Amino acid sequence: MSGQLIFKSLGSANYLDTLQGMKSHLASDHFQNEIWMLEHPPIFTLGTAADKQHVLNANNIPVVQSDRGGEVTYHGPGQLVIYFMIDIKKTKLGPKSLVSKLQEFTQSLLKEYAIDSTFIEGAPGVYVGGKKIASIGLRISKGKTYHGISINVDMDLTPFSYINPCGYEGLEVTQIKDFKKDITLKEVERLAIKLLEPIF
Repeated sequence: MSGQLIFKSLGSANYLDTLQGMKSHLASDHFQNEIWMLEHPPIFTLGTAADKQHVLNANNIPVVQSDRGGEVTYHGPGQLVIYFMIDIKKTKLGPKSLVSKLQEFTQSLLKEYAIDSTFIEGAPGVYVGGKKIASIGLRISKGKTYHGISINVDMDLTPFSYINPCGYEGLEVTQIKDFKKDITLKEVERLAIKLLEPIF
């Protein structure tokens, strides 16, 4: 990619504050390509295609409308969220090729932990043994992307049972910790940066 790429590690960050931060960055006269890495406190987010009926029982977890693509998903502590603010006009990446690159990046990351993963046609994300381990939801505005990918690392997966993840009834989820017990979010974040630098 031409131009500078900035990685930011934001720790635990409120979802709506982060969404506003992404929008502000996109609108900035000093925009540069940035990738933000963080985790969110527990929250369900509804994509632009979401049917609220897929939230079966929120159990006091906040539910917010997002402007990303896709259906309903859950974010919570122990999940690595990676947001991509990239000028795709300059990179000559189309939306489909960008999603493919994000899926391939996630597959490469999982392979580092000896986890074999697959894609499912028409259902963006990454799966291990039919269980979803990573979700992808993007939005493109004036040739720039925001939102991104969430990878389940070491989290309480129970809230996924309160929804039909990504709109699929009965879809099971998994996480890296199920395959590598001593995993940490920081370790995965460092690996993600290493793998993303050559791509972008």
